[in-house]
Amino acid sequence: MTDTIDKIKQLSESYFEDVLSIRRHLHSHPELSFQEHKTADFIEQQLRDMGITDFERKAETGITFLLKGKEDNGKVVAMRADIDALPITEANEVPYKSKNEGVMHACGHDVHTSSLLGAVRILKELKDHYSGTVKVVFQPGEEKLPGGASLMIKEGVLENPKPHRMLGQHVMPLIPAGKVGFRKGMYMASADEIYFTVKGKGGHAAMPENAIDPVLITSHIIVALQQIVSRNCSPKIPSVLSFGKVEANGATNVIPNEVKVQGTFRTYDEEWRADAHQRMTKMAEGIAESMGATCEFQVMKGYPHLKNHPEYTAANIQAAKAYLGDENVQEIDMWLAGEDFAYYSQEVDACFYRLGTRNEEKGIVSGVHTPTFDIDESALKIGMGLFAWLTMAELNNG
Repeated sequence: MTDTIDKIKQLSESYFEDVLSIRRHLHSHPELSFQEHKTADFIEQQLRDMGITDFERKAETGITFLLKGKEDNGKVVAMRADIDALPITEANEVPYKSKNEGVMHACGHDVHTSSLLGAVRILKELKDHYSGTVKVVFQPGEEKLPGGASLMIKEGVLENPKPHRMLGQHVMPLIPAGKVGFRKGMYMASADEIYFTVKGKGGHAAMPENAIDPVLITSHIIVALQQIVSRNCSPKIPSVLSFGKVEANGATNVIPNEVKVQGTFRTYDEEWRADAHQRMTKMAEGIAESMGATCEFQVMKGYPHLKNHPEYTAANIQAAKAYLGDENVQEIDMWLAGEDFAYYSQEVDACFYRLGTRNEEKGIVSGVHTPTFDIDESALKIGMGLFAWLTMAELNNG
């Protein structure tokens, strides 16, 4: 084991400049979800340069292929990286700043993609050090519903062969570069979008008796909907219902005809999730009707909750400690953000872990989805090396 780890670390050092160059190219040329055509072409060229030509496209801009170890032991481990960027204008003044105005790799998918390409190089070179099959998945559209993972699954990415384990990693600016974080069991929440419109009757604010005030009615609905979580959900199930956008378009003396509201609902239990959708719809429509208005209530169902297989994640924690040292492997808390890797975790024993990218001395502290997000690029060494090691360790386990 020690010999293999040493070889992986040596290769991670050797390939670092190449992977750094790949990351910077991707960061400079970001593409939005499901528009990653040049990104996919770039990935394919990188694979050809490695001598890999038997890849195939799925979901238009997704790419998948197999790597074989020294023998077939019946095991298949999948490795996934997402490739899309966000509609954010980059504020960083760096040589690799985004060249596509209004588009930025602000969630680290350039890191995920370059790390996976580095891991592929390592696994290809060290194929005599593991048995079994690696299924490599470059996935589009993580940032946009319905999620590229769902489309890749529909197009058979988890078949022929079906992986028995699946591994994903994601940058974490709260964790210092050089460290990683894991959580067994429930990790990330389902993420649904809520849209509703309350239609009443507008009029002069000084004569409310002649109007059906949708602002007042909307206020009652927003407050009442919070009771869905506080009085219908078990306190043992984390749930969040938040509203972030309310549009009335009236004035100080104008009651508008309608009010539009947008929000999000997140939880960790699929049965309760479905029940909550029905309860929210019924309550909102009922309150509006009782006050003389109507409510058009829509739930746009998003990603399911992400669960890390306990035994598989525990094995990865031990493997990560062997690679990085106990002090560099952290246990992390539940996080109610959404991630479409969750679709894979519903189908396959999966582990989704966090790659530390923070460096306070360099001022690299910004969170994901912000214009100033960046990483300590030394994290790419662990990004590729640990990714490869965890996959090899699982294939050789037992």
